[in-house]
Amino acid sequence: MEAKPQTLPLAPPPGFTLFPFLKPPHRTLTFYQISALLLTFFAYAAFHASRKPPSIVKSVLCPEIQPPLNTTAAAATTTSDRNPIEAETGWAPFNDPRGAHRLGELDLAFLSAYSAGMYFAGHLGDRMDLRVFLAIGMLGSGVMTVVLGFGYFLDVHDFGFFVVVQVVCGLFQSIGWPCVVAVVGNWFGKSKRGLIMGLWNSHTSLGNIIGSLVASSVLGFGWGWSFVLPGIFIVVMGIVVYLFLVVSPENVGFELVGKEVEMNVEGVPLVGLEKVECGEEGIVESENTDSFAAIGFLEAWRLPSVAPFAVCLFFSKLVAYTFLYWLPFYIRHTAVAGVHLSHKTAGILSTVFDVGGVIGGVMAGYISDMIEARAVTSVVFLLLSIPALIFYRIYGSISMFTNVGLMFLSGLLVNGPYSLITTAVAADLGTQSLIKGNSRALATVTAIIDGTGSIGAALGPLLAGYISTRGWNSVFFMLTVSISIAAMLLIQVVKTEIKGKLNEGKWLFWIISAN
Repeated sequence: MEAKPQTLPLAPPPGFTLFPFLKPPHRTLTFYQISALLLTFFAYAAFHASRKPPSIVKSVLCPEIQPPLNTTAAAATTTSDRNPIEAETGWAPFNDPRGAHRLGELDLAFLSAYSAGMYFAGHLGDRMDLRVFLAIGMLGSGVMTVVLGFGYFLDVHDFGFFVVVQVVCGLFQSIGWPCVVAVVGNWFGKSKRGLIMGLWNSHTSLGNIIGSLVASSVLGFGWGWSFVLPGIFIVVMGIVVYLFLVVSPENVGFELVGKEVEMNVEGVPLVGLEKVECGEEGIVESENTDSFAAIGFLEAWRLPSVAPFAVCLFFSKLVAYTFLYWLPFYIRHTAVAGVHLSHKTAGILSTVFDVGGVIGGVMAGYISDMIEARAVTSVVFLLLSIPALIFYRIYGSISMFTNVGLMFLSGLLVNGPYSLITTAVAADLGTQSLIKGNSRALATVTAIIDGTGSIGAALGPLLAGYISTRGWNSVFFMLTVSISIAAMLLIQVVKTEIKGKLNEGKWLFWIISAN
């Protein structure tokens, strides 16, 4: 196959000038693939770490809780864990009867800006150096997170200040996802997509864990520090990304020739390299490179399975983000074995949900690869998560053991389909045969799925803020109804997948082999 002429590649990252040994031919294709995977992994983990502080400080800003159910057990707690209710005054304007409503509105401001920005960030990323664009998003997010923390040090009590900062922060945050997905798509192909993307997508849960631990550990020094440290973390990671992220193989001299990757640096060919098959949620190298026409927005909605998965993600992400923003608040306001936990303990304990999310994302990806049925896997996880949430609400307060176990199980089942749909499913739908080779179609499909999901993510925390004032049973009812709707939306896709596998005889073969 003849080599196709390349467009002028972007220059290698500036960090390569500081460390020449990172340049080819000193490093292989595998090295660059792994470095791209790790840098994007920790970059997006930093994004999520900087999103976590608002959920950690909620119970400090709006501290009103019910007295402990078991005063004897409460008296046995240490002074550092007790934090008396009468000593908690909260932070205006969140410490009045409408405090929980305002916290929900603050989440809505951030997530609405994030959702709206998601649709535009992908298009801007196609026209900019992804490394620079991603670094801008990280630096802007870090600065805005720090500014939000300075509201404590400057004694700011204006609700408008918090709203404006969160809106700007949401716009910067929306840059992250399209960029990291595009970079991973440039370097990795379709082989074992579910498992690879499931492992990679654990960055969300890892970021939540890091953000929770850091924000909780410094909460005693003032809630402002819970924002400042994660903000500094993402700024540092943004600098690392700017210096060292290699966006695509062409940036370091690898040339796509059909599906083979060849390289020639200073006349020295490197042989025996792996193939790069593009096709993830990013720029797709097609067999027909003349296919650059952008697909219409409505036309993309009409592609098979796009609408069901997009609306399913709306409800799935609504549930996941309600936990992301309100779980520490819920734990703080709900007695466990008759004892109300401290702000710090509640924040740290909430990370169990994210640990379950890591396992759930990997399991969902692996299972969907094994049975080759994304919708079936998603529906099974969704249906199992309904009793898990009900049991967590009813029995989670009995003891710390049941709380941790049921929270872990809930995180595993809730985040499994959410992770699968945002990664492998979006990639599958964006590279289906009807639009194969159209990279702009891929970007549009990904924007539809993730953007629709982000609208649900904005709505969930807002509803939780309002409904929680009526009791947490109402919140959990909302969550179970949302999951039920998400599962029902995929029933037709599940039927199609099952029919297709039975026609192929694959599942019948597995059943016979198992017996």
